[in-house]
Formats: sequence, structure tokens, C-alpha cells
Amino acid sequence: MAQQAEAVRRAPLSRDRVLRAAVALADEIGIEALSMRKLAQELGVVPMALYKHVANKDQLLDGMVDVVVGEIDLPAPESDWKSAVRQRVLSARRALQGHSWAAQVVRSRARPTPAVLAYMDSVIGIFRTGGFSVDLTHHVMHALGSRVLGFTQELFDASPSPAPEAQAVVVPADAGKFPYVTELAMAVAHDEESVVGQGCDDQFEFEFALDLLLDGFERLRQQRWTSANPSGEKTV
Repeated sequence: MAQQAEAVRRAPLSRDRVLRAAVALADEIGIEALSMRKLAQELGVVPMALYKHVANKDQLLDGMVDVVVGEIDLPAPESDWKSAVRQRVLSARRALQGHSWAAQVVRSRARPTPAVLAYMDSVIGIFRTGGFSVDLTHHVMHALGSRVLGFTQELFDASPSPAPEAQAVVVPADAGKFPYVTELAMAVAHDEESVVGQGCDDQFEFEFALDLLLDGFERLRQQRWTSANPSGEKTV
């Protein structure tokens, strides 16, 4: 086993090997602790060897995002547009959940990476070939927002602490002044294992909102909705 590990460490470097090692290391130690020096140590090379494949930390992070996005499954053949989009989005969610740092890094990128652009292009293509106009597709993509990549930004982030402490963040000390907030906070529970980032974004809530959006998109498609005529009324 030790000989196998050493053989892997001595294998020739490639961009793909560097990026996949970086993803694995970030999974292990966290994205904040990841550095070119630590990555070089993990690969058994000097830090300068990495710069032949990634020019800097930003390029490394871009490449790591592309590795994660590459884990998103294609929709099943012959799927209708709604099933195809749903499959893509939920697969994206699983991919990002497999790497707890990924959503944070995706949000931090100044521009979409090549793999993200390719994924977005494929989703847009599903809508276009599914009978959506360019105009409606534009607004649909805005409505989906980051959800298309499997995560959402909650209004307030929940504490990562265990339930009693986390509940104190949700329920204000003077709960009597906010009866409906308190009622809702005390009545519902979230699956801690399904949270992306630190928000109250469990799997049920994610799919609930996604399905509402997809059903709404279908109604607009059938109505031949346009932003120039959002009421759908016939014009003379």
C-alpha cells in the first residue's frame, strides 16, 4: 500500500491531476486551509512545479470548480424539458453537496468558468429545444438564479451549531413581538445533513421551490408569454 501511494506521488504531473488533488485536499482540510504549498506537499513536488499547470490560486480555484461541475450528470435520454432540467439541477446539487466548499467558491468567481458556461449552455438549450422563446428563457434563467447550480442564498444564514444553539438564531429573544416568525420557526424542522452552506436549505425545501418554478415556467410557455406582453392578452 505504501509503495502504491509513493508511486502515485511520483506519477507525472498534469493539470487534471493537480486539480483533482486540490479538490480532494479541500474536501479534507477545507478551502480556507488550501494553499499551493500544501497542495505541492500532497503531490510530493516543489510548489514551483504546480505553476506549470495553474498560474496562480485563482486559476486553481477555477479549475476546481470545473472538476466539480464535471460531476453533474446528463439528463436521461428522451426526457421532456421539465424532467431534464430537474435532473440536471438536482444532480448539480448532489455534486456541490459532495464538496462543502464548492458553492462558496462558485460564488466567489468573477466570471463563469468554462465548465460552468458549458453547463449553463446545456440548460438553456433544454429550454430552447423544449419550446421556450429566447425572451422567456432569459427570464427563466434569472428566476432560477443560483438554484440552477444546486444552491440558494438564504435570507439569513443559520448557525452551524447543534440544534439548541442554532434555534436561538432563528427565534428572537423577544419572540412575543414577532409572533409569526416565532410560530414558523418553532413549527418546522430542517434536516441538518442536507444543508448546503449554512442556510436553511434542506432537500425538501429546495425541490419544493424548484418544482413550483418549473410548473410556473410551463404555464408561461403554454401562454406564449413575452416580457413585452406579460398579461398574455391578445394585441390588435
